[in-house]
Amino acid sequence: MHTFQVYLFVAMGGAVGASMRYLIVQISTNLLGKGFPFGTLVVNVLGSFLLGILYSFMQQDNGENAGLRALIGIGLLGAFTTFSTFSLDTVLLIQHGEIMKASLNVFFNVTVCLISVWLALLIFKG
Repeated sequence: MHTFQVYLFVAMGGAVGASMRYLIVQISTNLLGKGFPFGTLVVNVLGSFLLGILYSFMQQDNGENAGLRALIGIGLLGAFTTFSTFSLDTVLLIQHGEIMKASLNVFFNVTVCLISVWLALLIFKG
């Protein structure tokens, strides 16, 4: 598969994934209210579950589905939620006995990202 084709698949999947994210967040907010970020939680849980399914199926092929992996795994689910990738990375580290690396991955992704948002808000507040 040519590099351009892979980028095209990622872009197409990304457009669908981002649109799906917006739709699900809107529906969740309308149904459950704005008191808690339920929409983000739903997207992250669903995206993590779907990436787990995709990863399981992709482990069974011989790299023959590069286009499908780019379309769904990177494009659609990547735009839908990057938390799914974080979740998969962490579980794979645990499965490979890399408990310390998995713990550090959780710590850094959660703590450092929260601090980054806080700093950005602090620095660029209006």
